Amino acid sequence: MKDEKVITGRDSLFEAARCIVGSIQSLNRKALREYTPVVEGILRSRSRDVHHIEHTLDGLLDFCGYAPVLLLYKKLCRHYFLINPVATASYINAYREMWDTHEPENTQRAPNAPTNRKKSLQAATNSTCPRKPNLSRS
Repeated sequence: MKDEKVITGRDSLFEAARCIVGSIQSLNRKALREYTPVVEGILRSRSRDVHHIEHTLDGLLDFCGYAPVLLLYKKLCRHYFLINPVATASYINAYREMWDTHEPENTQRAPNAPTNRKKSLQAATNSTCPRKPNLSRS
């Protein structure tokens, strides 16, 4: 009887987790549907409306764990870089703080390795806005 309760408990926990994952995936797809025409409109019109661009980047940032939304974020960052490179670098940093894995504090950096700020500026100038989250660093 006790083993049956444990299995039932695990099953219901697994089912709850599966439902949460399904909800997150559904929300990600909805965000993609909603933001795609917004980003495409900004790019098509070559909009320089800083408030609209930043509002869109702020919204997209929450969904950058989903690769298709991350692509939209990158496209908009590339566009915004031509308008305001400093603000674009801050959006790249915001992405990295939220979605990138972090190096352990005790990891030593190679002498010529760029700092996070340098990496952000390099990413912006190379027109490679935030990269996909990398779960394993080598």
